[in-house]
Amino acid sequence: MANRDDRIEENVPGKFYVDDQCIDCDMCRNLAPDFFGATSEGNSFVKKQPVTPEEIVLCQEAMESCPVGAIGDDGEEE
Repeated sequence: MANRDDRIEENVPGKFYVDDQCIDCDMCRNLAPDFFGATSEGNSFVKKQPVTPEEIVLCQEAMESCPVGAIGDDGEEE
C-alpha cells in the first residue's frame, strides 16, 4: 500500500501520487499516459491529476494494476 509520506518528489499535488516503492514497470504509464510520467531515476510519478470521472477511473485502474502498490489516492485534495 502506498504511503503519502514516501511520495516521489516529482508528483504534482493532489489526491493521486506514486511513492518510492515504484519499480518502474511502466504499467501506470501504459494505462494512463496522460497522468503518469517517468523520472530520470526510473520511477513513475503523477504528472497531472485526473479531473473528470473518466480520468479518475483511468488512474484508479492504474493504481489497482500496480504490482507493488506504489500508487496511492489518499493524498492532498485540491
